[in-house]
Amino acid sequence: MAAASTSRTDRRDHRCVLRPRGVGTRQLTNQAVTSHARCNGEDRRHKGMVSGSDGRTLSDPVRGTRPANRRQLILRAAADLFYEKGYAKVGMGDVAEAVAIGPSALYRHFRGKQDLLATVVNEALTTLDDALATATADNLIAGVVAATLENRRIGVLVRRESRQLPVDDRAAIRVTIKHIGARFAELVGERRPELDAAESDLLAWCALAAGNSLSFHSLSLPEPGFSTLIEKLATTIVDAPIALPDRSADPTARPGFLTRQSRREAILAEATRLFARNGFAGVSMEDIGAGVGISGPSVYNHFPAKSDILVAAMFRGDEWMQMEMNRTLAQAMDARDGLLRLLRSYSAFAFENPDLVQLLVSESMHLPDADRHKARAAQHSYIAEWVYLATRVHPGWDPVSARIRVQAVQTMMNDIALMPRLQTRPGVDAALLEIGARLLEIADG
Repeated sequence: MAAASTSRTDRRDHRCVLRPRGVGTRQLTNQAVTSHARCNGEDRRHKGMVSGSDGRTLSDPVRGTRPANRRQLILRAAADLFYEKGYAKVGMGDVAEAVAIGPSALYRHFRGKQDLLATVVNEALTTLDDALATATADNLIAGVVAATLENRRIGVLVRRESRQLPVDDRAAIRVTIKHIGARFAELVGERRPELDAAESDLLAWCALAAGNSLSFHSLSLPEPGFSTLIEKLATTIVDAPIALPDRSADPTARPGFLTRQSRREAILAEATRLFARNGFAGVSMEDIGAGVGISGPSVYNHFPAKSDILVAAMFRGDEWMQMEMNRTLAQAMDARDGLLRLLRSYSAFAFENPDLVQLLVSESMHLPDADRHKARAAQHSYIAEWVYLATRVHPGWDPVSARIRVQAVQTMMNDIALMPRLQTRPGVDAALLEIGARLLEIADG
């Protein structure tokens, strides 16, 4: 699956997990080694510099001075901190220290931490919205990719941290995101007039999701190669063959389900749903207990702490993927067949377990240290197997560009699985498999 972003505390544990079998460090290019380190969370900031979410750096202000771009410095520092540590673990004092001002000076710019996060998210989304407003069907891809690279961390901040905002702020963000998707779909429709509205809509959200994948890793390539690869992936999606059946042509309703009688399983299922919706920090034991009809303290009869529930849920997800991978690869005829089988396997997992996908993507930072290291190592190991197969199929691909493609595929499936109106539409799963195969260049024909 698309691995969660890695904080600095984890970087010693994952420095080698992305190297596919049979590929030694000496075989990687210098750039690949650098990117390999970055994807494991190595700190790209240097003394005297503040790293922006777009990878550029701004000079730290000298304490006691009032630089003209102070507001921009604050927003970039806040974006970095929220991304690396999570909203719940960042205080206004941390942001103030990062830009060498006192907390009181920070409050002259922003009312509080929620206002700061909302501004970070809204300004990044506005950049993408503005790019789409001036785009045409002919220059659609280049503008969107440029805006995405400029605000690379926005995907994590929207998916993981915006749940901490007040209801009105979250609603405003959803309106902006819907507008972005609608405008992108409109341009896709102009580019490909043979598509109906539903097909243009799905391709638009798939392309946006592929761009969003950049937020979940720090891999890069020398320019212009990096931008060119991302543009190629987006173009592949937008131009992919697609034929969704008419919704009315498939009246089959989703089947119902029976619930487990085990109280522990009921607690685990409810907690997974709540963590996915509100974030780990936004859920209490009382919330979990109320969801299964017991008091909060009664939950402790089944789990020693809230973090133990999260550990159990994420361990189950990681183990399921590893076991399914073993089963899938044991049946594969060759590397290409193995990748195609993994595409089907992962798509089924994401569509059947969207809440668990949300946890695996966004909540690992709330695990205890030892469990967090294990979870992230398992996720990186899972991705590394995809990368290994991709480089077997395409010997000319380096491991970094292969992983960028794999992350794009998995994030696309994650994001669509987390959108109920798309996840439940007939034909979407088959369309995603076709697009995924084209991104990995293993499609028939």
